[in-house]
Amino acid sequence: MRDLIHHALDLAKVKRAQYADIRVVRRRVEEIAVKNGKVDALARNEDYGFGIRVLYQGAWGFAASSKVNKTEMEKTLDRAWKIAKASSRIKEKDLRFVPAPAVVENYRTPVSVDLFSVSLDRKVSLLLESDETLRRHPRVKISEAFMEGYEAEKTFASTEGSFIEQKIVECGAGISATAIEGSDVQVRSYPNSFRGNFATRGYEWIEGLKIKDHAERVAEEAAQLLSAKPCPSGTTTLILEGSQLALQVHESIGHPIELDRILGTEASYAGTSFLSLDKVGSFRYGSNLVNVTADATVPGGLGTFGFDDEGTRAQRSPIICRGILTDLLTSRETAHLLGKASNGTMRADGWNRIPLIRMTNINLEPGEWTLEGMITDTEEGLFLSTNRSWSIDDKRINFQFGTEIGWEIKKGKLGSMVKNPTYTGITPQFWNSCDAVANRHHWQMWGTPNCGKGEPGQVAHVGHGTAPARFRNVRVGVL
Repeated sequence: MRDLIHHALDLAKVKRAQYADIRVVRRRVEEIAVKNGKVDALARNEDYGFGIRVLYQGAWGFAASSKVNKTEMEKTLDRAWKIAKASSRIKEKDLRFVPAPAVVENYRTPVSVDLFSVSLDRKVSLLLESDETLRRHPRVKISEAFMEGYEAEKTFASTEGSFIEQKIVECGAGISATAIEGSDVQVRSYPNSFRGNFATRGYEWIEGLKIKDHAERVAEEAAQLLSAKPCPSGTTTLILEGSQLALQVHESIGHPIELDRILGTEASYAGTSFLSLDKVGSFRYGSNLVNVTADATVPGGLGTFGFDDEGTRAQRSPIICRGILTDLLTSRETAHLLGKASNGTMRADGWNRIPLIRMTNINLEPGEWTLEGMITDTEEGLFLSTNRSWSIDDKRINFQFGTEIGWEIKKGKLGSMVKNPTYTGITPQFWNSCDAVANRHHWQMWGTPNCGKGEPGQVAHVGHGTAPARFRNVRVGVL
């Protein structure tokens, strides 16, 4: 493989490419789903191929193939070079791709138990047993349990002399109970909605989730929601638990800080951003308690790796410091606009996609409160948990979220359960209303394995570390 790659990169130099890189990727995916006592999905997929980027006269070309051999690499390199050459004739200006020192290293996700070596019987049994516990409740009409695993072996090499080998392992699991009464449908999930929680870990992560142990509670809460009071409407104090806050961070911080969105290159599909380059260093994004980092080094984070797909080392970058926007998610092509080096966020969804700026682990750093103290300190409000729906405009400024469940807060204590809770806001106003963030004891990583972006579409796996936080004067319910 090393000889094949070096041969192709030598050809790129012969063609006078300014720069070229090759990514060879072998990826395995396993999905198991159980629904109403039966196996609903059982699949293992594997794909293998390579992609080549060529920079020629200030323009990119990219081509890919699933045939990994010398002849095909030569042909694919030639296609990428011809695309770059054609693009260079119509470009408005040369792009600037900042050189980087050569890196020769290996990285592997720390794993205790290899997911793919665990028998299917063992994994299916765990899901069936969890599903059976959900179905014991008479008001639960739909019971579901899920498990997914990913393994990617990636080799990256460039004309700068880099040669990086990585093995990234990810997995996750979850359960869901749907209670139905007439036209009322209520769902409760664990540990998160939309198939659970994911991490860069081995099967030990799935075992640690203990989904079977939570099934009875999940079913009971789904049933209780059928008779719960509707979410009140008005303006109130809101406390969001960690998983819902993770999606709030994802949609209203993670996407707006992607520099390619700000520059307009994602406008046709994923939208733009309300941010601009001149806001970096001065814009008040949130209150003094809002501190956000992009950290691809957090153990277990779904956005954790050794190097991005441009060969830039994983790193921790402050993005919002005491409420002030200090940085953006950048690449080697864009970081110079901020007078900085890339903070390593370029990733591609497999071998046949070109790298894009993607979130890594975008984390809201913990504060000093306990969750109990936060509730006790709240005279009146709502405590909301587990996302059910979301909507946000193309600039990422006006949003509405719905959660699976909520509880009233009355005189510093949790009160009645409420169903169908929703809240709305404007991004900077919302984050500036944050007046409490829970401490490290409550902080945890949440994995989002379904972040879409790009044309052709790409799905990224990203993470968010959060602890519950409180927000004042938030509009809730139907207004």
